[in-house]
Amino acid sequence: MNDTILISILMTIVGASTPILLAAIGELIVEKSGVLNLGIEGMMLIGAVTGFAVATTTGQPVLAILVAMLAAMAASFLFGYLTLTLTANQVATGLALTIFGIGLSSLMGESYVGKTTEVFGSWFPSGLAEHPQLRVIFGYSPIVYFSLIMTVAVSYFLRKTRAGLILRAVGESDISAHSIGYSVIGVRYAAVLFGGAMAGIAGCYYSLVLTPLWSEELTAGRGWIALALVVFSAWRPGRLLLGAYLFGAVMTLELHAKAAGFSYVAPEMLAAMPYLATIAVLALISLKKSGASAAPACLTKPFKPNA
Repeated sequence: MNDTILISILMTIVGASTPILLAAIGELIVEKSGVLNLGIEGMMLIGAVTGFAVATTTGQPVLAILVAMLAAMAASFLFGYLTLTLTANQVATGLALTIFGIGLSSLMGESYVGKTTEVFGSWFPSGLAEHPQLRVIFGYSPIVYFSLIMTVAVSYFLRKTRAGLILRAVGESDISAHSIGYSVIGVRYAAVLFGGAMAGIAGCYYSLVLTPLWSEELTAGRGWIALALVVFSAWRPGRLLLGAYLFGAVMTLELHAKAAGFSYVAPEMLAAMPYLATIAVLALISLKKSGASAAPACLTKPFKPNA
């Protein structure tokens, strides 16, 4: 294997991992607050179609990302209103959000099917971004670097800041946090909106970077992998980063196996590998008590201070 092929594989892994990492970072914060949002896939699709529409119309990828964030945040706010204000079941509401996002994105993107947009590529000089070796460091979209920065920032936020301590306190014991004067609902709303913003950027990455076009269900179930990744990481940002790149490597293996004409395994089996790996990871973690105990104590439990 020569250097060119190796660099190509590494860059493909980074590209496949980035949207999963972004969506999982957002969900990590949501779950740390004691809320489970299963609507990641729907929010990603809303962000993907909104970002693509804005990029196609205006030619401004940064504006497209901002609008995608706002659109996904609006969807997450709807989820938050139903589950936090009206105390609806979080699991059912999250599934409904996914179904809603799939349908809404298909409707909004109907007129954009088959259209393409300019790739939101590297901002570094072409001498670096297109260099045969250095492109493995400088050849990515700004969203890739943003995902890495957010991983470090979230880790620092949770471990070193007062606001992160409050967030974790709300997720571990909402009644205790409420009794000492913290707004449990307010903290959870902020977490849910942050999760929506990250899902919107993740979805936008598909339609502006990986596949700069729109097609129905463009994210292909990657939101569910992001959701499983949070459990896989035991709710730790560092493990989240490693897990995202592990899943990215599995997806890349499938793509390169197909490209190389690997015929010993059916193409359908190769395509299913990332999802089989997700199921295997969840099954293994469910057998370990340490993984289960890492979950926030108030996860999925509605907050009822007067109950």
